[in-house]
Amino acid sequence: MGELDQLPLTELIIETGIHDAIARKLNEKGKLTKNAIAEGIINNVRKTIIRDQLTDPRFYDHMSKLLDDLIKQSRADAAAYEEFLRKAEELVKRLASKQPDAGVPSALHGKREATVVFNNLASISASTFQCPANDDDKAALALRIDLAVRERAPAGWKGDQAREAQVLNALFPIPDRDRDATLALFEIIKNQPGY
Repeated sequence: MGELDQLPLTELIIETGIHDAIARKLNEKGKLTKNAIAEGIINNVRKTIIRDQLTDPRFYDHMSKLLDDLIKQSRADAAAYEEFLRKAEELVKRLASKQPDAGVPSALHGKREATVVFNNLASISASTFQCPANDDDKAALALRIDLAVRERAPAGWKGDQAREAQVLNALFPIPDRDRDATLALFEIIKNQPGY
């Protein structure tokens, strides 16, 4: 019981369910209105999205849009409070599992970092690089990028300018020697805890 009190609201929702989390964290004294509870949940989810958005920009952009839809619903229909709570709990669990939507090729299953690269390839800024339109080709490219980082990145490379340059050099030929694309990929890769 004591250790659950120390968890952030989003983690408490995952551990105990939304109703217990509200009772333990948000509304211990039972004096908050449904709107105040909804705002507390929304603020905690938004904080999680903002904190983690650099690790997978596309995923967290999608989660942010889902949260915006949830906010509109909560403000439009106070009678649907239980439905709001159910959807909020579902959103928190999706955030925690970091599971993107379906549509990721099977070659990427279980490869979180390569999946993040795959999800963000089409949206990276580039001068000459063209992202493959075919998902299988895009997955192969993401796996090639992932392999290059895993094989060529020196230990402790993040934050060390010389070692980061080695990673940039390993990436540079992959997006057709496009400097802008290489830098955009590097920013995504640098924010992945698995590298």
